[in-house]
Amino acid sequence: MTIPFSVALLLTSIGEMFNQRSGVFNLGCEGIMALGAFVGMLIPFLVGKGGPVPLYYNFLGLALAALTGALLGLFFGVVCVTFRAPQGIAGIGLQMFGVGTAGTLFRHFIGGTQSIPGLPSAPIPLLSKIPVIGEIFFSHNIMVYLAFLFVPVACYILFRTPWGLKVRAVGTYPRAADTMGINVSRTRYEALALGGALAGLAGAYLSICQAKMFSDELIAGRGFIAVALVYFGYWHPVKIMLGSLLFSLAQTIQYNVQGLGLSLPYEFFVMLPYVVVIIVLAFSSKNQTMSPSSLGKPFNREIRT
Repeated sequence: MTIPFSVALLLTSIGEMFNQRSGVFNLGCEGIMALGAFVGMLIPFLVGKGGPVPLYYNFLGLALAALTGALLGLFFGVVCVTFRAPQGIAGIGLQMFGVGTAGTLFRHFIGGTQSIPGLPSAPIPLLSKIPVIGEIFFSHNIMVYLAFLFVPVACYILFRTPWGLKVRAVGTYPRAADTMGINVSRTRYEALALGGALAGLAGAYLSICQAKMFSDELIAGRGFIAVALVYFGYWHPVKIMLGSLLFSLAQTIQYNVQGLGLSLPYEFFVMLPYVVVIIVLAFSSKNQTMSPSSLGKPFNREIRT
């Protein structure tokens, strides 16, 4: 269960990493994920009433969720990059907007909890037959494989491409980047669109591939955990992946412990994964020198600071 649980966190965290590497702090991931989760499952739900759903409708839902997330990321860019609004407050506003809009549309178009067939598992031939290891690593749906394959892709984009260099430059010293001819605002818009697309895709993964349904509590704070995992992973895709797996492992243990029937309130076990994140962040916060130096700071080329 650990690996499938980590996918939504991994995608959202890497998207937020690109945001923060460009100097923009987006607390609205939760809202983007919620709206992406609803948009993603809406098409398979409408098509599948009374019958099976062709596989490509699930992928269409995932694509529309990513597009919705990208548009929300660009909208956040208008507020924070163009109009230079405080990023923390704007992020909370985006979170409330996304969660509220998703819940309202869900009650209007669907009305109550409804399941969908979702994306089926796609075991890898031969590898999935390996005892124990095959079931753990090679017996998931295609989105799980793509999410983990995106980790080296994100590393390559960030550290081996001109665009990745631009992103790191505008997040570290935007005035120097502007002097070198880099369009700071456009680069930040591009990073926000990518981050939003990944958050929307992560939300759709929850509704189409994991829960195979939508509810108001589906995201369950994963957007905020994803932001914390960026700090835990020191803005590096591989370390962020390890943090996602750590949180998901704690979540898996929580589910298993609840099944033991211990005489403790179930809320105690539910909070354990979040306690793990707080503890890890407390110990990792001593080394924050790797953070983008212009993170959260609006850029105005007319004003020198």
